[in-house]
Amino acid sequence: MLISHSIVLATLVAQQIYAATITSNGYAPQFSPIFPNLKAPTGVVTSYNAGPYDTTTTLTYEKLEGFPAPWAAPPTDTAEVKAVYNSIDWSKVPKAPVRKQNSDGSWISSSDGANDPYCWWSSSNCLTPRVSYLPPDLYTCPNKGDWGLNHDDGPFNRYTDSNAAKENPYAEPALYNFLATHNAHSSLFYIGSNVANYPAAAKRGLNDGHHLCVHTWSHPPLTTQTNAQIVAEFYWTLKAIKAATGVTSKCFRPPQGDVDDRVRAIAWQMGMRNILWDEDTNDWAMPAPGGGNLSPKKVDAFFQERINSYKSGKDLAGHIVLQHELNSATVNMSMFWLPKIQNVFNVIPALACNGVTQPYWETNFVYPISNPQDPPATFTSKPPTATTPGTKTSATPTPTNGTCFPGSFGIGLGDGYNGYCCNTEQDCLDDCISGSCNGISNPASPTTTKGSTTKATTTKTATKTPTKTTTKSSSKTTTKPAISCTAGISGKKDGSGKTGYCCTSSDDCLAVCRSGTCNI
Repeated sequence: MLISHSIVLATLVAQQIYAATITSNGYAPQFSPIFPNLKAPTGVVTSYNAGPYDTTTTLTYEKLEGFPAPWAAPPTDTAEVKAVYNSIDWSKVPKAPVRKQNSDGSWISSSDGANDPYCWWSSSNCLTPRVSYLPPDLYTCPNKGDWGLNHDDGPFNRYTDSNAAKENPYAEPALYNFLATHNAHSSLFYIGSNVANYPAAAKRGLNDGHHLCVHTWSHPPLTTQTNAQIVAEFYWTLKAIKAATGVTSKCFRPPQGDVDDRVRAIAWQMGMRNILWDEDTNDWAMPAPGGGNLSPKKVDAFFQERINSYKSGKDLAGHIVLQHELNSATVNMSMFWLPKIQNVFNVIPALACNGVTQPYWETNFVYPISNPQDPPATFTSKPPTATTPGTKTSATPTPTNGTCFPGSFGIGLGDGYNGYCCNTEQDCLDDCISGSCNGISNPASPTTTKGSTTKATTTKTATKTPTKTTTKSSSKTTTKPAISCTAGISGKKDGSGKTGYCCTSSDDCLAVCRSGTCNI
């Protein structure tokens, strides 16, 4: 039985630094949940930060205390969760059924019927609630040419198991640093468990000018949860974000997009509006921890199709495009394509393209709805700072040439030639992270002879026959006209560099931009 609302609420108010705010704006009443016994966080901004940003690679690993076990269903029987539960006007929450799934994740009943009385997105992709006191979901960018940038499942924590060597170079702040150096901001949908495990990364997200939103504590399909479980999933995530950063989110995204009017009503009364998407990269399904078996080439094809459709005039509409900071594959893909989509679209956060300027209950945070035309001069990477006690850093081998350029990615062994970790996107395991090739260094290094460029012989596995190896060497003179281009762009065919790139996609050129020149 839930204990008395008045007794618990009075106790919590006395303990809480930040008082609850209750408003009514034509919809159902909203309130900012009460978070007892929270200390004001340190190391965070207290209003929107336009830059310059800290792009060091060192973050502390202190965890938040007093939170549930990570990635497990959070408790519903604590006094603070019960207080929030009792603050909800349950007469305004539709009595939709608690959904059921089979062991494979399929729905036992996939429809509420043709009328879809509860606007169940997983069944009908319904975006406009059936009840008048709920606002419609935000799911697209209304202005032509807008690309609503957003990333689910963060902040990306480092691994301590066998995946650590491959995954950790991509853990935060790798993506946030990349976004900072490319003058890009994102709407970030945080897993509460990840915030509690890695609050320093959440601080960096806030300090770098990104929107911080809720993506639940343990990532369940929300329509399969009871009312109390939904409250707990939201509450513990809101509290973790508040404890780490000092802000209280007014935005949420349901895992897998699974939402109906019951979930929307609970979230709305807890102060949050639903944010979905209208284009899905399916990056989450690529092979990597937490992923699947989808070929990265299919995700590449999605990005290229978006670009082609816009350039041809086939689709000039704005879109919120679903992406993730889930693992190395998703972060790698996001880094690889960001410069390309920025060359075509107006890339702004998903909330910004919908005119949202205040994503938190804390009204001193007012965000712009466009990226600055003249970003601060220090939107550049800084060298890592010295390690302090209690701080861990990711192991990053020194590249062959000592430094490398952001945007150099791939899936084979690279040698850092001319400051790059690889020759093309498809030929190396190394990525350029914070000025270093993060993979295994290739002992072969380029040498130069008079009248020719000779590369040391390297044995590689052929693409079509994995068990067969071939030996490649080159000793011919290559002459290529100088073309001004943007670092980090590569592919499979010779490109023209017309727009500052050596190619139009990751699959259409052999040219790589090195030192401002397209180079095969």
